[in-house]
Amino acid sequence: MDESIKSIIHDNPVMSPGDVYVMNAPYNGGTHLPDITVIKPVFDDAGDRIVFYVASRGHHADVGGSVPGSAPAGSTTVDEEGVLIDNVLLVKAGRFLEDELRALLASGPWPARNPDDNVADLKAQVAACEKGTIELRRVIDHYGLDVVHAYMDHVKDNAEESVRRVIDALADSEFAYSTDDGWTIRVAISVDHQTRSAKVDFTGTSGPHPGNYNAPSAVCRAAVLYVFRCLVDDDIPLNAGCMKPIEVIIPSPSIISPVYPSAVIAGNVETSQLIVDTLFGAVGVAGAAQGTMNNTFWGNDRYQYYETVCGGAGATATRDGCDAVHTHMTNSRLTDPEVLEWRFPVRLESFRIRRGSGGAGAHRGGDGTVRRTRFDDHMELNILSSHRVVPPYGMAGGEPGALGANRVIRADGTIEELPGVAGTKLRPGDVLEVSTPGGGGFGLVESPEADTSASTPPGDSGSAWRTD
Repeated sequence: MDESIKSIIHDNPVMSPGDVYVMNAPYNGGTHLPDITVIKPVFDDAGDRIVFYVASRGHHADVGGSVPGSAPAGSTTVDEEGVLIDNVLLVKAGRFLEDELRALLASGPWPARNPDDNVADLKAQVAACEKGTIELRRVIDHYGLDVVHAYMDHVKDNAEESVRRVIDALADSEFAYSTDDGWTIRVAISVDHQTRSAKVDFTGTSGPHPGNYNAPSAVCRAAVLYVFRCLVDDDIPLNAGCMKPIEVIIPSPSIISPVYPSAVIAGNVETSQLIVDTLFGAVGVAGAAQGTMNNTFWGNDRYQYYETVCGGAGATATRDGCDAVHTHMTNSRLTDPEVLEWRFPVRLESFRIRRGSGGAGAHRGGDGTVRRTRFDDHMELNILSSHRVVPPYGMAGGEPGALGANRVIRADGTIEELPGVAGTKLRPGDVLEVSTPGGGGFGLVESPEADTSASTPPGDSGSAWRTD
C-alpha cells in the first residue's frame, strides 16, 4: 500500500480537495491487476495543505483479460491479465468520474466482463476512504493535528526499535528456495550489530519468469516487512517504521522486480509466499508453510469466482503447525459454503482436513485440506498453485510437508490430473478436487529407543501419533 501511495504522490505534485485517485499498475507500486487501490489526499481545514493520505485496496473478481477472473494460467504478458490502471483520477472535486471509468474498463483487447460490479466496488472503496477521512478529522478535532502527527511518529519509532531488537538477536544467514519449475529466490541477510541494522540482499535471484510468476518489487518489500513484523515479539501495529533499520536489495529485472510487459498474476499470490518462506528459511525459526494460496479461478460470461484454499502451517521449535489455515501472504478467507452455493451454480461436495500431510518432526507441520466442488454449468477453470513438485521444507531436521495436487473428476468418471499451473474447461457434473500441501515439521523425530510412555497409546508402542 505504501508503495502505491508514494507513486500517486510522485505522479501528482498538485492535488485538490475532493480528488481521489485509482491505480493497479504492478510496476508502479501495485501487485497484480485485480488488486485496485483507491487513494485520497486529506487536506487541512483551509484546503491548503495535505496532512494525510487514506487508501483502500480491493481484489476485484474480474478486470478483463483473456479468461474470466483475470488470471490466465498461461499468461506471458500483463495485457492478457486485464485492464491496466496507472495514476487515474477517479473523483474530481467530489464528483465520481463514472463515464471516464467505464470507458477505461471497456478499453484494450480484453475489457472487464462486469463493469457494473467494478464501478459499484470502486464506489465502495471511495466511501471507505471517505469514512477514514471522517474518522481522522474526528481524532484531529479532539487532540489537535500536532499531537496526532507526533503520535504517528511515536508509532513508527516504536516499530523501528522493535525491529532493531529482533536484529540484535539475528546472525548472518542465507537461504535459497525454488519454484516448481526451477526459478530460485536467493537471499542473504547481513547483520550489523553495531548500528543495529540489517541488509536483506536478494542478489542471485533468478531473472524474469517467462510466465506469470513475476512479483513486483512492492510485493517483495511487503514480504520483507511481513517477516520482520512476525519476528517482533510484541503487539505493534504494522507500519513502515519496521523497515527503517532494513536495507533491501532487489535485482532488476528479476522474478521479484519485473518490468513491463511481464505477466504478474501469480507473482503476488505465489512468489510472495516463496519469498516469505525463503526469509523464514534464512532465519531458521519455522518449517515452511504450505507456500501457496492454491488460487482457483472459474467462470463464464455470467459468473466469475476466485478462491484461495487453506493448507498446513509450518511447525516451530515450540509447537506444531496449524491445520487447514491460510498462511502468510494470503490475507483472505474462503466464502461461506451457503453463500457460495446460493450465488453460483456449484455444490461444495466435501471439504476436509488432509490427515498426515504435515511433515513429521519433534513438532509436526500442519495438515492441508482436500476440497471437492461439483459444477452445474459450463465454466472455464484456471489454477495457479505451487508445491506440486518441490515440497514445503522441514526445519532443524523436520520432514517436509506433503505435496499438493489438483485433479478434475469428469462426469463420466475419468480423472484428469492437473499440474500446479493449469487451465481447462469444466462441464456440468465435473468435480474439481484440490488437495493442499502440508507444512514442514521442526526438529528431529525422537528415536524408537526414546521414552515414549507419556505419548504412546497402549498397543501402539513406538508409533508416531498425534491427538487432534
